Amino acid sequence: MDTSYLIKPILDTTYPVIDYGKGIYLYDKTGKKYLDGSSGAVTANIGHGVPEIIKAMNLQAQKVSFVYRSQFTSDAAEALAKKIADQAIGNLNWSFFVNSGSEATETAMKIAIQYWQEKGIETKTKILSRWVSYHGITLGALSMSGHPSRRARFVPLLEECPAINPPYCYRCPYQMTAPECGYACAYELETVIKRMGADRIAAFIAEPVIGAAGGAITPPEDYFKVIKEICEKNQILFIADEVMTGFGRTGTILACEHWDVEPDIVALGKGMGAGYATIAATLVSDQVMEPILAGSKLVMSGHTLSANPQSCAVSLAVLQYLENHKILADVESKGNLLKNRLEKLLHRFAFIGDVRGIGLLMGLEFVKDRKTKHPFPRNLQVTKTLVEIAQANGLLIYPAAAGLDGINGDSIIISPPLTINEKEIEELIFLLTKTLQQFEQILQQYDDAKAGGE
Repeated sequence: MDTSYLIKPILDTTYPVIDYGKGIYLYDKTGKKYLDGSSGAVTANIGHGVPEIIKAMNLQAQKVSFVYRSQFTSDAAEALAKKIADQAIGNLNWSFFVNSGSEATETAMKIAIQYWQEKGIETKTKILSRWVSYHGITLGALSMSGHPSRRARFVPLLEECPAINPPYCYRCPYQMTAPECGYACAYELETVIKRMGADRIAAFIAEPVIGAAGGAITPPEDYFKVIKEICEKNQILFIADEVMTGFGRTGTILACEHWDVEPDIVALGKGMGAGYATIAATLVSDQVMEPILAGSKLVMSGHTLSANPQSCAVSLAVLQYLENHKILADVESKGNLLKNRLEKLLHRFAFIGDVRGIGLLMGLEFVKDRKTKHPFPRNLQVTKTLVEIAQANGLLIYPAAAGLDGINGDSIIISPPLTINEKEIEELIFLLTKTLQQFEQILQQYDDAKAGGE
């Protein structure tokens, strides 16, 4: 193709053309093989080309792929909602199906505000969130995101939702260590609520494990218990953004289960369709739905393709595949193996500052000086360079931001399909090691050139 009119992520970059995928591998049109070490964008949870999913896709397409949700429901949508209600913790029983994680978090925001309106409390309209966070690219979702580089172009259009520091233990803003810190970053929320007034705040939203904005930042043990207690004490809803973590990425259906915390509303996506269909959901508790059911009986949100039977049937097949093959049962052990191998790399390469994560959601943060944790200069474009070297080596990894300011820092996410086996994990580590060795040589050349210039 001589001329492309497709708007790609970087317009002057030439991208390989994908041909097909099988298992944890992707193949481009030249026949080059890539190990999908990031599940795309932490999405392809069960790998590529799974026959059971393709069969479900075809069967639904032979019936009907689209109906408008204000005119019909469908067996696929009803069955998917029931499956999610059965799998989710507590009273998280109600599903609103949308098409992307951004739509899911924005719908969660709208439902939280509507909940208080239905209860006759019109003042609770503000949503609070954390810095070093990412909740989506639509304006509402981006307003909730504490991701400076993604906010920058649109700041005049955005609400000021980010208000507190993240549980970033590697770069603790208080320069303390959990649990001796007393979870000061969690108690920041209480301070902000007092300053702003609980009567103005509808909800607080957070990722259980911080993804694109922080490279798998994982909270200390009791962090979310403190957050939930503060929210309940101040009559503020807790929204868990599980778009990246939901449906097994960390070894449980919801990552919140690791800390025994039940959100009021959950945003789901990515692994819900595992890349086979465009689908996401806002999951709502009975308690939040109660005043809406007794009041307007209408959630003011929705999109043309919301709850379309084609996507719902595919998602249902994905969730059934996870269940039938007991995929989640092995995520913890596979994650432990992967983390063990990554920690060995930390000891081998001085520019790896931190290895973190849970289950098969792992992050590496890179630093110029491990002792001071000082980041690399921005002009080195460390994350971009590593991603490009890895792809040339046949390994796909996911770029993430890092640093307390969300700008000056480099990290990547390693998140292969949950179906990866031990042999494939070793192959992933081999390719990553090769990538890090090549990057180490680039750093040495940079240091030599710099020394020569001096």
